[in-house]
Amino acid sequence: MPTDEMAAPRPPAQVPPPLVPGLRGLLTLAVGVVLIAALYFGREVFIPLVLAVLLSFVLAPVVNLLRWIKLGRVPSVIVAVLLALAIIGGIGALIGTQVAGLAGNLPQYQATVQKKFAGLQEGRLGEANRIIAKFSHQVHDATQKADAAGTTAATGPTGDTPKAQLVRVQEPEISPLALAEKVLGPILEPLTTVGIVLVVVVFLLLQREDLRNRMIRLFGSGDLHRTTVAMDDAASRLGTYFLAQLGMNAAFGVIVGVGLWFIGVPNPLLWGVFSALMRFVPYIGAFISGVFPVALAAAVDPGWSMVIWTAALFLIAEPVFGQVIEPLLYGHSTGLSPFAVIVSTLFWGFLWGPIGLILATPFTVCLVVLGRHVDSLEFLDILLGDRPPLTPVENFYQRMLAGDPDEVRDLAETMLKERSLSSYYDEVALKGLQLAANDFGRGVVTPAQLENIRASSRSLVEDFEDHADAEPADTGKAVNPNETPTLAERAHPKNEAVPGQAPSREALPEPWRGEAPVLCVAGRGPLDEASSAMLAQLLRKHGLGARVAGHEAVSRDRIRDLDLDGVAMVCISYLDISGNPAHLRYLLERLKRRAPGMPVLVGLWPVGEKVLTDAAIGRQIGADVYVSSLREAVAACLKAAQGETGSALAA
Repeated sequence: MPTDEMAAPRPPAQVPPPLVPGLRGLLTLAVGVVLIAALYFGREVFIPLVLAVLLSFVLAPVVNLLRWIKLGRVPSVIVAVLLALAIIGGIGALIGTQVAGLAGNLPQYQATVQKKFAGLQEGRLGEANRIIAKFSHQVHDATQKADAAGTTAATGPTGDTPKAQLVRVQEPEISPLALAEKVLGPILEPLTTVGIVLVVVVFLLLQREDLRNRMIRLFGSGDLHRTTVAMDDAASRLGTYFLAQLGMNAAFGVIVGVGLWFIGVPNPLLWGVFSALMRFVPYIGAFISGVFPVALAAAVDPGWSMVIWTAALFLIAEPVFGQVIEPLLYGHSTGLSPFAVIVSTLFWGFLWGPIGLILATPFTVCLVVLGRHVDSLEFLDILLGDRPPLTPVENFYQRMLAGDPDEVRDLAETMLKERSLSSYYDEVALKGLQLAANDFGRGVVTPAQLENIRASSRSLVEDFEDHADAEPADTGKAVNPNETPTLAERAHPKNEAVPGQAPSREALPEPWRGEAPVLCVAGRGPLDEASSAMLAQLLRKHGLGARVAGHEAVSRDRIRDLDLDGVAMVCISYLDISGNPAHLRYLLERLKRRAPGMPVLVGLWPVGEKVLTDAAIGRQIGADVYVSSLREAVAACLKAAQGETGSALAA
């Protein structure tokens, strides 16, 4: 008889109350809105501070150089700031002088433009203009008639219209103080901003170490290593960006100025400096700076040759600098994607106007650095950075799942420029196939998709049949050892190619002289045959013939018909044994009965299987060698072919 407690019905499962949906998202959105509003309405305060911080990055190397020659901290800072002030003042004086000279010649340029348009009006452009003028005249006449009819109806039958009265507006006399404000206001405001910036720069350069320590204490005293790496990364990127941009933009301005001087455009110094400054605005700044010289060329030259040459100068110089010289000199020093640069330029330009256009890239660099070092902000690096968001393994699996073997091959060829074929198979292809096998076991991959992955895998192996398993030649690509990898670049080591080749067939032991002395048997997993095909291909590349047998060939009913002529070693591949090696033990028992004494290697590609670390389990299962990578499997087969002992269990 059941007891009362057993007979009593169970209470319903307690489900925890759900969290308020979207509360965290709403809070994040509110903080973002407040931040943007603060940046917009407080731009009068933030802009000088930000300019000072960025200028301190530019002057920091100069200060370090002066301190290196034993000038002292305070004198070094003062000399660097005075040098910056002299450069800024010199550029301002040069621009003012050039603008004044240009303004004095404006009447002459206006006359040239009028003559040029008068000549245009005599041709087809003039005919089109006359047609438009005739149409406008007709519209004007119709409008006047309608207005006259409305006026007659409004005045009534007497025709009397109200008389217009003369109104005289007398402006008040301007006081001397108001006049001074009106004249000096536009001059004092930028001078005040420059003064504030220079004062803040002096304090920033004098207190650099103290400010750095305070930032570490405020944001990252709990993890000094990560905070230090993040600050060094940000400083390095910003410093490299500003110095490189200053050099490149100055060179661009010199080339534009010299080119305009040869073409004959007036005031080439002005346009050279203007082009150098405008080039700080990403993508469009250089082309915008070319509008004014082209317009001036049209006003100076009665013909069109000067206009054409001036436009050609900008259309050729900017792409050469932006697409050829800059990538060669400092590559992706900012770490930003082109889309992020465009979006950030629009955003900061809207918030802070022209200054925001110049500051957009440095601000976005800081956000990307935060995303690379702060886990909760990693989405910033994914959205704005220029490094791949998916791991090579995820890319491999995603493209296989989408049925796009061509892109899989394209990505593989890119990786093979930096690693061997065996390294690519081990670190990318096998791990991608493991993801597919796991998803198939969970029921999220359909049989049709699985067959698509099988076909794509076979196609990939066939595509690299003629590709040697060797270390690629040095590409000369500089690798920064301090570069912080993204999540997509972590945990993917680069293994070297399998060293050595098998001896010639005549030099091999007698059992190894057949056409295919290694038989690669697929496990019972849905994609184990693909891993066996990769192993067989690598063995052939190292001088050992190999062929593949499916799992059904070693089943209980068909193993007696298995062709073992010329086979000296059997290699079994498993992408996953699901923690239950019993079926592997039964397979090995069948093979031992079918071919007593033949060495058997088992490749368990998922790292961490107990068989790979527990010698007792390995002996119980019965294989001669256990490996966890294709590279180890090829090396073990080469040792066995050379007569070396391979019966010890590999950890």
